[in-house]
Amino acid sequence: MHVVQYHKHMESPHKPKPLSTRLFYLFLLLSTNLLTLFLSTNFYSSSSLCAADTAATTISASSTTAHTVTHPNLDDSRNTLDLPPEFLAFTSAQKLPFGFNTNMDSDHIIPPVGRPCTLFPNELRRYMAYKVNGSCPDDELLAQKLLLKGCEPLPRRRCRPAAPPEYVEPYPLPTSFWTTPSDKSVVWTAYTCKNYQCLIDRMKTHKGFDDCKDCFDLLGREKVRWTTVGTNLDFPIDEVLAVKKPGTIRIGLDIGGGVGTFAIRMKERNVTIITTSMNLNGPFNNFIAARGVIPMYISISQRLPFFDNTLDIVHSMHVMSNWIPTTMLHFMFFDIYRVLRPGGLFWLDHFFCVGDQLEDVYAPLINSIGFKRVKWVVGPKLDRGAELREMYISALLEKPLKNSW
Repeated sequence: MHVVQYHKHMESPHKPKPLSTRLFYLFLLLSTNLLTLFLSTNFYSSSSLCAADTAATTISASSTTAHTVTHPNLDDSRNTLDLPPEFLAFTSAQKLPFGFNTNMDSDHIIPPVGRPCTLFPNELRRYMAYKVNGSCPDDELLAQKLLLKGCEPLPRRRCRPAAPPEYVEPYPLPTSFWTTPSDKSVVWTAYTCKNYQCLIDRMKTHKGFDDCKDCFDLLGREKVRWTTVGTNLDFPIDEVLAVKKPGTIRIGLDIGGGVGTFAIRMKERNVTIITTSMNLNGPFNNFIAARGVIPMYISISQRLPFFDNTLDIVHSMHVMSNWIPTTMLHFMFFDIYRVLRPGGLFWLDHFFCVGDQLEDVYAPLINSIGFKRVKWVVGPKLDRGAELREMYISALLEKPLKNSW
């Protein structure tokens, strides 16, 4: 009945409105404004950081838990409430202090992080659970597992990682090239071995599989790698460098370079090489850095962090082989082609596969990239027995100087 009367008043604009109706309008207006204020205060006030805040300001972890954050890089069907607050704080779009930036074509910046990180919320929650401005958890193994699953790049963290309690500085160059670093330069908690001597001895003492099991013995096989010829599959460094004009091989990359010996050999010849390596049950990155060359901690699945047509040489030994899915390998080869300058060299060192795969899969795949063959050698891989019919390919490939697109 009251509703019908209310509509009748609305239909008669020439009749004066009674005081009760005007009070009702006033109440409705005030209620709407109060409700809007309540919603904006509780749901949106904590979604961004003031540009004037200093870097030392600690952001409360609870500030991102009261609401659902929608991120353009995440699956819209996923409720982000199950992701850790620090992850949401890092990945949220941040407004640029000086407004629109023509380089970004935006007035916001979104920090990069691997989308697969969100596929492992339990591991991600453990990795991003820490006290802001405090110490990071001792979780190297967890971080590496996330990275190898595709959570790459890992999100940044606002905490300090553990350092060796009695750190010893590295040996000076060139002594550091062929000297085992101090045990006190490493935090050993993530590894089976707790010192370098254990790593040096594990070829003889450990029965299980370990990546690059004999690499840490600098007086063993490492001492002669790429300088002596065991079979025609072994290309000495000096022969490879002689393919190009003296001094034109200057910078490059070694993919999956173990303990950095290839980079050391090249540094001795005035060539700068960056080595990618994972810490698979050993402090490979620490060891490489202690020797005086540059380690890069990325997996084989990440796009190479170099611009097009910039590197003189890319080398890979063993890591690129038939254990990698074929489509992923195809992408990898094209990424190597991308970063090499015209005339640059790709040294594919001891790529292994099974006999039939060579002609059916890998030779056509490599040929499809567009490299020019400088040297191509095929030989048997016999360390696990001839009956497995495993093969090695060692190849020196050149990106064409012209028509290299």
